[in-house]
Formats: sequence, structure tokens, C-alpha cells
Amino acid sequence: MLRYLEDAAPAAAQVATLLTGTRPLMSWINLGEVHYVIRRARGEHEAARTLRDLRRVLDVRLPDAAHILDAARIKADHPMSFADAFAAALAVRSDAELWTGDPELLIADASWRWRDLR
Repeated sequence: MLRYLEDAAPAAAQVATLLTGTRPLMSWINLGEVHYVIRRARGEHEAARTLRDLRRVLDVRLPDAAHILDAARIKADHPMSFADAFAAALAVRSDAELWTGDPELLIADASWRWRDLR
């Protein structure tokens, strides 16, 4: 999502296409990550505006206890950030394809399906 917001090729164009036809899933953990990155770079007003705009086009999911433990198990098994583990866990539990350019999530034998946006 950050590459989309930065209009960074090739991810931005792929995500833009996805957003025209569907309402993609995103964990609140990952949306919170988007908020803090934008807040650091451009301030609270811009971060709040971006969050508001993204909530209009995304299906944002608040993790429950099972999702948190799924993410913890993924993190225990793979070297990645906890936020990345939440994205992977949401993909697994939703039988969704995880769209990412993050090498930590692009694991050949992962339990989640992924699309490389690099």
C-alpha cells in the first residue's frame, strides 16, 4: 500500500487496478503501519486523511485472538516483522492472495499465496 501511495512503479499501477475492481482486505495492524509512516513523513493531518481515504476502498479487519496467534506462529517460523506476519495470517485465514513486494513475505514454501509487486 505504501508503494501505491508513493506512486512507485510497478506496484502502484497493479494496486490501482486491484482497487478499481475489488475491495481488498487489510489488517488494522498494517493500516496502522501506513498511518505511522505517513505521519512521520507528512504529519498527522495527512496521515488521518490517507487513513480515511483508504478505509473507503479497503475491507479493513481488526485481528481477533486467533488471528493474533496465527501471526505469532508465522513470525516464530519465519524471519519477518510482526506487522508482516499479520498480513500473511490474514491472507491464510481469508484464502486470499497477499500482494507485496516485501522479500520477507515472498517465501517459496509459505502457507500463504502471494503476488510479487516488485
